[in-house]
Amino acid sequence: MSKEIVREAETEYTSGTRWVHWLRFVSIVILSITGFYIAYVFVAPEISSEPVLFLHAKMRMWHQIFGFLLIAITILKIYLFFFDKDKVQRLEIISYKDIFSLKIWIAQIKYYLFLGDHPKLHGVYNPLQFVTYAFFYVVLILLCLSGLILYVHVYHEGLGGALYTLMRWFEELFGGLANVRTIHHIAMWVVFIFVPVHIYMVIFNSIKGKEGALDAVVSGLKFKHKSH
Repeated sequence: MSKEIVREAETEYTSGTRWVHWLRFVSIVILSITGFYIAYVFVAPEISSEPVLFLHAKMRMWHQIFGFLLIAITILKIYLFFFDKDKVQRLEIISYKDIFSLKIWIAQIKYYLFLGDHPKLHGVYNPLQFVTYAFFYVVLILLCLSGLILYVHVYHEGLGGALYTLMRWFEELFGGLANVRTIHHIAMWVVFIFVPVHIYMVIFNSIKGKEGALDAVVSGLKFKHKSH
C-alpha cells in the first residue's frame, strides 16, 4: 500500500533574515558594477560646460554607501549566528553529527549527482552548504577589511581617521597596499563565482526536493514531507 505524501508548511526564515538576504544581494550587485567602474572606467559622460559630470565621484559614493551596508550586514549576520535567540538561525543551522559524518557527506554528494535520496539531516544546512557558506563569510570579511583599508587611504578625517591606525595594521598584515587591492579584487571574483552557483543550487534543491527552497527566501516557508 503506497504512502500518501503530505507537505506541511514550516517557517524556515524570519522576515528579518529575508530582508537582510535581499539587501546583501542588492549591495553585491551595486558594488560589482561600481567596483568595475572604479577599477576600469568603461564609460564617460559627454563633454559639457556644466560642472555636474563627476561620474567617477558618483560611482565612488555609491560604492562606499553599499560597501558600508555590506559591512553592517556581515557584522550583523556573524553576531546573530552566535547570539540569536532563534534556534533556526543559530543552534540548528548545522549539526555536528552531520558535519563530522562521512556517511552524510557521501549521501549528500550522491544526492547532488542524482545517485540517491536526500539524507536525513539534524540541522538546517547540510555539511556541504555549511562549509561553503563558512568560506563565503571568510571571503566577505576579506572583502570588507580590504575595502576599509583602501577607504582610509582616501578619507583621512571622520571615520577614515578613526580607523586609520587599525587599518594600517591590517595593511601590513596583508603585505602592503598593492596586495590589499589585489586581495579586494580576488575576493570579489570569488563572490562572482559563488552567486551563480548558489542560485543554481537553490533552484536544484527547490525542483528536486520539492520543499519550496526557492520560495523560502521570499515567503519564509518551507514545505516538509510528512508521510501518512
